[in-house]
Amino acid sequence: MDLGIKGRKALVNGGSAGMGRGSALALAREGAEVFISARGVERLEAACAAIAAETGAKVHPIAADHASDEGRAAILAACPDPDIFVATCAPPPFTGDFREVSREEFEKSVATALLSPIDYIKAVSGPMMERSWGRIVNISTGAAKYPAAMRVLSGPPRAALANYCHAISKELARYNVTVNSVLPGMHHTPGIEEMMNPRAAKNGRTYDEEVASFVKAVRIPAGRFGDAEDLGAMVAMLCSAQASFVTGQSLVVDGGMGTSIF
Repeated sequence: MDLGIKGRKALVNGGSAGMGRGSALALAREGAEVFISARGVERLEAACAAIAAETGAKVHPIAADHASDEGRAAILAACPDPDIFVATCAPPPFTGDFREVSREEFEKSVATALLSPIDYIKAVSGPMMERSWGRIVNISTGAAKYPAAMRVLSGPPRAALANYCHAISKELARYNVTVNSVLPGMHHTPGIEEMMNPRAAKNGRTYDEEVASFVKAVRIPAGRFGDAEDLGAMVAMLCSAQASFVTGQSLVVDGGMGTSIF
């Protein structure tokens, strides 16, 4: 299916790995010109080269911390007027006792997962409104809808982001600019590997064995973790020309874990 975004410019923050990379790849496959930001230069450049080689698309690396003022200035200087904006970030760690989570940890999480996307949305939405075309997608977390104590650094700021985006979607809709969120559950990403590998080592298991144990413990009906590239395809769908009537929504992609029908 042609998503109608060939030749569109897409900015993907945090797109060198995981679900951000999956989204960048999906957009490049559809013929978009993709700008990818990330902090790690080596991984970023390798990801951009691989995506360009596979798809033939123009893919531009922007080495910058998208959550910092300096990084934001550099990213928007490189791509000031994207047609498509996709925002993600490295997930914060799972937490133990909620009383031991420090104020500094909360402030960092809010700055990265809430305030940073808002700053970009404010910057890129103006040109989108002038062109009467734009797509904004936040890669969020299932914990924004289904709170869990071990995800208190992830769910609350992203739930606030969903609230903000739903509110502004009312103002943007008349300009053919949509803003939506994807709320993933557990997916195979480098960030999840960094979390699961120490658990596996502690329990004397392989990564796959630890994942299988986790799947059973939290009762994922699909019986597995998700795939980052599949998640990226869902993001691309929300960026399509055909998705012009979908806005202000939060789509849960969690293998059936959720207990809500809406």
